[in-house]
Amino acid sequence: MYAIEVENLVKKYGDFTAVKGISFKVKKGEIFAFLGPNGAGKTTTVHVLTTLLKPTSGKAIVAGHDVVKEPQEVRKKIGIVFQDPSLDRELTAYENMYIHGMIYGLKGRELKEKIEELLKFVELWRFKDRPVKYFSGGMQRRLEIARALIHEPEILFLDEPTIGLDPQTRAHIWEYIRTMKEEHEMTIFLTTHYMDEAEQLADRIAIIDHGKIIAEGTSEELKKLVGNDIIYLKLESPKEELKCLKADFIRGCKLLPDGRVRIDVENATEALPKLFELAQKNNVKILEVTYHRPTLNDVFLHLTGREIRDEEGGESFARVVMRARMRR
Repeated sequence: MYAIEVENLVKKYGDFTAVKGISFKVKKGEIFAFLGPNGAGKTTTVHVLTTLLKPTSGKAIVAGHDVVKEPQEVRKKIGIVFQDPSLDRELTAYENMYIHGMIYGLKGRELKEKIEELLKFVELWRFKDRPVKYFSGGMQRRLEIARALIHEPEILFLDEPTIGLDPQTRAHIWEYIRTMKEEHEMTIFLTTHYMDEAEQLADRIAIIDHGKIIAEGTSEELKKLVGNDIIYLKLESPKEELKCLKADFIRGCKLLPDGRVRIDVENATEALPKLFELAQKNNVKILEVTYHRPTLNDVFLHLTGREIRDEEGGESFARVVMRARMRR
């Protein structure tokens, strides 16, 4: 069963096409990540899936409902944490939660108990009566996550949930996301341009660039697109001993100018024990060993010819459009 099904989705703003016919499916209970630079079409896609924007063409089914034909039903089933802050800064944490709960029809004791449960979950209960304007960026993000969960959504959308946060706060947010999935079997749709975030959290990842999905799979499946893992050895007598390091698991072996030996293997973790055994058998003395596994940035570089971080400073076209609309 799928929580989200998207087929040939297109979104245009005049002559500009932000999303160019993408198709993908998200399984129930998984964390699915859209990984790509700013301007790639991530936020536009989220806005379509959460009924904030109508697609130009294509089809999107969220929680069993068509986003165009049944937007109200979709909204009942989802929670969302926007990329830009959306809390009322003049209200307290408790008041922000209370108003949001009322919007979804919660009231009385049920609402109060839910607010307490969620504020304790994100470790903000003792700050419940403090105005949000006095919260740090990390505290605001945690409150937004709690608010999005108040009506127990089937699917939670997180649009760049840790952007601009310090490493410690990011780690806390990651832990909340893992807990939500494990304890509530929640489907989570995550957008990010942080490679480590996608790798740490996502069951599956779709790499998106210029409005198109260019690769999709698990982190390990995507890394295999780049090629082999690389092991670097420092040997006692590399020129003499290099000829001894031959085996079926070694896909390539080369002496580098700095004296190290580069060995290409399919999986470094599996190959290292075999390599040590081979060296011992042939009386080859290994002085130092390091290895490099392909990263998701290597994958993006391999597929596009540039790195994700080269474009992190830009602002997406969709955000500019949404901000302009909000000012009207």
